[in-house]
Amino acid sequence: MNSPAESSPLTGRFIGLGSAMRAHGIRVGPSEVTDAARVAATLGFEHRERLRSGIAAAMVRRAEDRGTFDQLFDIFFPAAVGTRTTTEGIDGATLLDELADALAAGDDAALERLAAASVELLGRVDPDRPDRGWSAARTLDALNPQRAVAAAHQQVRATQEGAGGEGNAAASGSGGMAPAAGSGDTSWATNPWDRPSVRPEQLSDRFDRDELRRRVDRFRDRVTAETRRRNAELHDRERLARLAVPSSLRRRDFISSGERQLAELEREIDPLARKLAARLTARERAGRGSIDIRRTLRASMSTGGVPVKPAYRHRAPHRPDLVLLADLSGSVGGFSTFTMLLMQALRQHFRRVRVFGFVSSTAEITDVVRELPAGTSLTSWALGTPALIRRGTSSSYGWALRTFVRGHLDAITARTTVLILGDARNNFGDPGVADLEQIRDRARHLAWLNPEPRLLWYQGDSEVRRYANIVPMHECRNLEQLRHFVADTLPT
Repeated sequence: MNSPAESSPLTGRFIGLGSAMRAHGIRVGPSEVTDAARVAATLGFEHRERLRSGIAAAMVRRAEDRGTFDQLFDIFFPAAVGTRTTTEGIDGATLLDELADALAAGDDAALERLAAASVELLGRVDPDRPDRGWSAARTLDALNPQRAVAAAHQQVRATQEGAGGEGNAAASGSGGMAPAAGSGDTSWATNPWDRPSVRPEQLSDRFDRDELRRRVDRFRDRVTAETRRRNAELHDRERLARLAVPSSLRRRDFISSGERQLAELEREIDPLARKLAARLTARERAGRGSIDIRRTLRASMSTGGVPVKPAYRHRAPHRPDLVLLADLSGSVGGFSTFTMLLMQALRQHFRRVRVFGFVSSTAEITDVVRELPAGTSLTSWALGTPALIRRGTSSSYGWALRTFVRGHLDAITARTTVLILGDARNNFGDPGVADLEQIRDRARHLAWLNPEPRLLWYQGDSEVRRYANIVPMHECRNLEQLRHFVADTLPT
């Protein structure tokens, strides 16, 4: 059931939208909800996209929250109610042909109509039980819209060649179509295998195909939005908004992120590093030492001996060495890779950054991380590197700490900050507590970032209970928590 506030439908929609945004970690208060209602009253409901932009301006503060807002907006302010199009006489093949035409023409209205028709025709979870709702995955699996790209590209080429004129086609000697009758060249008709090749591949063809693939991606998003709209009519709207809308990028768990999400996170490294660098610089400049008694008393002479404005000693800037000790096993490799790349991007705030990776044994990988091409999986590389898997391909924190202490302990000095990245799951092996204590005693600061939810820290083969007695352990499940740690907690 929807909330009691639904008794006033429009008011309930705005209250529900604000609650759903807060559930996804977006800061929205009563004033923003009130402003959104005023915006809607001013703009009216005739132009939906204008209404969407107006409400977004009132309720969304950060650009990265806009994607989440758009999906929630579609749930609380749907584009229509019920079936939007007829599917009589339409089957999957017809849909695919019309999709190719719409992709080639870039017709957004046709793509919107075809998305609704696809869900209506192919998207029922159970055809015998309409109350089961609709599935975007089922729709897209049945339709497979990627198959329309080739046909759409042929249409685009034909249009371009027609626009280029016959003279251009004759000059090129190709054109991707059969030569016109009367051209004098009839060799193509003698044997199909002896036909001259079609127009050779050109650079513009790649751009055209990339654009068509982007249109297919937008069509997939339309199908997903349509299924959310249809499901919102059958199920609890608040529950659907909480479960069917993915978290924003900054609140998405590292561990549950797939390759595509991790690639999106890596694209956030440079802008995030610039923001964090500015905050770290501001924090360094704002740092001040203890009160300078002599200067304070001297300054108080102008106010009759009352120290109205105390003077502080200037604190000498400190640029520590940073050592990262990262678990590169499959379960947390994505989190470790992202954190290492971020710290490399912030290296100007440290005198030196050294990176050590491990699965069951430890080796220095500073150069590997520095030269890592974009999109490369460091986990796959680590699982094939003998120096990191001497005791197997499962995590062994005990052996990793031991090999680090025996082979690389000189990397830690009295000015070194050590960050350990991992979930502390040791597969019931020796935890190597004595080695961790040795690292703590040698380092200036030691901290542990754990990407697992805190509720799971003391379950199964986790050694958090032992390690947390030695080193401060911080939950770092997503980009937001990592940003807070670096900006507010990371010792500098």
